[in-house]
Amino acid sequence: MAGSETYTPATLSDRELQIIELVAAGLTNQKIAQKLEISKRTVDNHISNVLTKTKTYNRVALLRWALQWGKVCINEVNCCTLPTPADEVIS
Repeated sequence: MAGSETYTPATLSDRELQIIELVAAGLTNQKIAQKLEISKRTVDNHISNVLTKTKTYNRVALLRWALQWGKVCINEVNCCTLPTPADEVIS
């Protein structure tokens, strides 16, 4: 990994992990809210809480943390399946 930052483990709820997966899939907070049928403000709060718990300061650092700790995968790297673009369609 480029850079010398180190990340610490964090205990996250299932909903927070779900939010991280959707961030990793490239969804905006508004699209995450629509997909999960919750308010955008709730998504904003979840992301703020996750950033605090993981001691990261933005979405990029959060995704680096999530990859390091095996919380998400990208292109079948790590372990899990992320939503495909077809899953992002909101009716």
